Amino acid sequence: MTGDEYLESLRDGRAVHVDGERVEDVTRHPAFRNAARSLARLYDALHDPATSGALTGVDPGTGIRTHHFFKPSRSTADLVRAREAIALWARTSYGFLGRTPEYKAAFMAGLGAGADYYGPFAANATAWYRRFAAKALHLNHVIINPPVDRKRAVHDMGDVFVHAVRETDAGVVVSGAKMLGTGSALTNAGFVAPVGSAHLEKGAAERFALVFFVRMDNPGVRLICRTPYERRAQSPFDHPLSSRFDENDSVLVMDEALIPWEDVLVHRDIERATGFYAVSGFPNLYNFQSSIRLGVKLELMAGLLSRAARANGTDVFRGVRAGLGELLTLRDLVGALTTAMTHDTEPGPGGTVVPRLEHASAMRMVSAHIWNRVHELFETLLGGAPLVVPASVRDLADPGLRPLIDRYYRGADSSALERIKLFKLVWDTIGTEFGARHELYERHYSGNGEQIRLDALRWATRRGGLARCEELVQECLDDYDTDGWRRGPWLGPEQP
Repeated sequence: MTGDEYLESLRDGRAVHVDGERVEDVTRHPAFRNAARSLARLYDALHDPATSGALTGVDPGTGIRTHHFFKPSRSTADLVRAREAIALWARTSYGFLGRTPEYKAAFMAGLGAGADYYGPFAANATAWYRRFAAKALHLNHVIINPPVDRKRAVHDMGDVFVHAVRETDAGVVVSGAKMLGTGSALTNAGFVAPVGSAHLEKGAAERFALVFFVRMDNPGVRLICRTPYERRAQSPFDHPLSSRFDENDSVLVMDEALIPWEDVLVHRDIERATGFYAVSGFPNLYNFQSSIRLGVKLELMAGLLSRAARANGTDVFRGVRAGLGELLTLRDLVGALTTAMTHDTEPGPGGTVVPRLEHASAMRMVSAHIWNRVHELFETLLGGAPLVVPASVRDLADPGLRPLIDRYYRGADSSALERIKLFKLVWDTIGTEFGARHELYERHYSGNGEQIRLDALRWATRRGGLARCEELVQECLDDYDTDGWRRGPWLGPEQP
């Protein structure tokens, strides 16, 4: 799609609700229009001669030209090209759009190569991959159950959790809710599945064992959105990020929505309903995409911290310089992990290659720590300086105030206007509702902290990593005994 075609694809009568209003057209509504235009710019870049070569290539399996990350990678060279394409798109939003269209390519590319996994629905998998790649569709996913009495078994929550109500010749009728539909109001369709850690009890939870695509204009589907930061943004000067990069989060509600059979991947199959995560390469690839985006975001934050400290005249202070060095190192750490994921690969579905799971797992855990530390560095090293700004750009237009602002708000190396503009940007990254949302977003991007660590343990156990660690312990234990050394250069008559 071009940018205009993408925007037109969103004018489909979808049921999006915000602030007591059903939105008629998300591309023109003040809560969504600038975010929609930011995404449209990504699509235009696919056709721009200056960027199309770096962004697109032909999938040899289908002959479809698409974004490099949308097609299966069959070599390290393919992953290198995908990395460059992801970064190019991420730079247009400075890393602050997380669920851009290539995010779900982390699953869909593997879907194209590993369609056979879905058994009776394999043809659906192939068809959806081809449609996705050919148009570069914007998909998202909702896999988390609402936080309503989660201590109960999944099959006891049929009044809330997504489940099959009945089957018809046309498809499966589905009811229930899923969260958190980040950016879903601006997507073409959503991917719905149980979370990978879900316990689905055989003989009881088959109607919850569903994996399918839901089109945003599907009758019976509603999106209930959180507070829109874009609509509250007074001006680009006051809210340079939230005024254009607010990907609204929503709860997806299905009330007896008929999902056509051609949109179904798994139905009443408990093993496949959660087992697809392990075989699809999705955990390997979505962490690849998110780490590249986070690296761009950290580049912006490092530059912001450096310039803000210079404006304060604190850039020569030892503690400030140490903090900036730490932030740059965090950026380099993410870059190193991304490089490892690009060049140290493992087999994926259907003859593809994907980043090694251990590297993706490491990135999955450290990313939350990194963004928490970024907040701490900004809040510690800049002190109250981000608050020393006028309420809005209108204060700068007040002829009575402007001389005072020019005098008292100037920076050590900049005019008052330049300093205020800089710190408005700082505040939008960490202090506004938009900034606070990004702190929560990065912390929980890959799931709750305990599950991330339990998954790492499970993967290390299954893949032999933990066993190798224990084998090294045994090797050390075998060096000695109660009578002294058992082997090695320490043996001899003089041993203690």
